[in-house]
Amino acid sequence: MIVVLLNVYLVILFCLVKLRIVPFNLFWKVSPVLVLLLLLVGLFIPMNWGAPQGPALVVRNSVAIVPNVAGEVIDVPVQANTGLKAGDVLFRIDPVPFQAKLDALEAQLQLAKLRLDETTRLQRTGAGRAFDMEQAQAEVDQLQAEIVSAKWDLDKTVVRAPAGGYVTNLALRSGARVSSLPLSPVMAFIDTADTIIGVEVPQIDARYVEPGQPVEATFKFMPGKVYTGKVESILQAIASGQVQISGAAVSPTAIKTAPLVVRIRLDDADFAARMPAGTTGDAAIFTDHVKAAHVIRRVLLRQVAIMNYVIPF
Repeated sequence: MIVVLLNVYLVILFCLVKLRIVPFNLFWKVSPVLVLLLLLVGLFIPMNWGAPQGPALVVRNSVAIVPNVAGEVIDVPVQANTGLKAGDVLFRIDPVPFQAKLDALEAQLQLAKLRLDETTRLQRTGAGRAFDMEQAQAEVDQLQAEIVSAKWDLDKTVVRAPAGGYVTNLALRSGARVSSLPLSPVMAFIDTADTIIGVEVPQIDARYVEPGQPVEATFKFMPGKVYTGKVESILQAIASGQVQISGAAVSPTAIKTAPLVVRIRLDDADFAARMPAGTTGDAAIFTDHVKAAHVIRRVLLRQVAIMNYVIPF
């Protein structure tokens, strides 16, 4: 863009000299250099913090599906990359052993209630001990608690979608045996309830970025188009500034200046919801400073949008 503006100035200067409106003296000979310095110092360098631009990435929350009970999978009705609603069935585990355990506990509970009734009658007539009645009552209470747990296990043999979204990279099939270990997820569920769009902004350019400021973004997914939005938040931590729990003392490492991440939200919510996770692009944030450079940044962003037709990376 600076080359375009400088060339425009050179054309104007050439016309003025040819028309003898300005003399071609030393000042006008070095004026292109002065104009270049003026554009750099007064416009293009301040534009970086007045209207910062950075790469954008669409991210979605992923849920590692781990069943609460272990067993053999008997049915996987879900299809990969197909939209699901919260509560839709992902897969079913063989419920027979869990149902058998529940039936056994209910039979024991019936017997325990009969014993409780007998010990209660004996205690009231003075032929029994209060301890026996209390022991029978405790047994009934324990079996009732175990039945609640057994019903919960039986219900969890049907694994359901935790939210609206889809399953990706589905490899689970009927006959597979799954466990309830947290380190052994059986499928990845992509939550589409919320679209997260992050923009990387160099730290030196992020000083004036605030929530609510206007944003324009263009994506490889839809070349040639520019979408408007707002700054939602500025993430207050990145991995390089995070302290991990450890039993060791501080281990100094080479400090590198990593960009900060700004979360934005597009005005077109329907388009944002349709974008696949991993969609990349560029976004510009228009702060309250150096407003004269906003027009140039909008032009530059539209050039990037057009170049998305031919540049695959």
